Amino acid sequence: MMDEVKLKQAVRLFLEAIGEDISREGLKDTPERISEMCKELFSGIGRDASDHLSVTFNTESNDIVLEKDITFYSICEHHLLPFFGKAHIAYIPNGKVVGLSKLARTVEVYARKPQIQEKLTAEIADAIMEFLQPRGVMVIMEAEHLCMSMRGVSKPGTRTVTYICRGEFSEDKSLQTKVLQLIK
Repeated sequence: MMDEVKLKQAVRLFLEAIGEDISREGLKDTPERISEMCKELFSGIGRDASDHLSVTFNTESNDIVLEKDITFYSICEHHLLPFFGKAHIAYIPNGKVVGLSKLARTVEVYARKPQIQEKLTAEIADAIMEFLQPRGVMVIMEAEHLCMSMRGVSKPGTRTVTYICRGEFSEDKSLQTKVLQLIK
């Protein structure tokens, strides 16, 4: 549970530490705004995708289900700067499917906390395997990290791609190739 009092105090201290006047008009309500923002940006802390992946529908199809271009925003745990991009999720049903919006909500749950992209990719794949129990899952994430774009190496537009395969996608490279072609 987020401690709003400590958060607002920390924002005030941070602003003072960088040399800002916390009483000036543009900053006087910033601690409250940051507190409200944090409720949203970090709403995934301590949560998993069980709520979203628990309602399934029976299917006889064993064909690949692909949801691509799921926009996500997350916060790099190393610099507390955003990274954002697109997630693509493919899975092979094993007698049940989930509503398509639930895949996007699964991405959202895990993206809404301080995170690294590699772990985010794995958490999404593992949650789908655990709760949906498909024959296989493949998750691909493409993101721009502001810690690379606006500081340090300062290379805007650079994209990081991570992907992970579970089940049949790990065993069959042709399935991976098929998904990658569908995403293009």
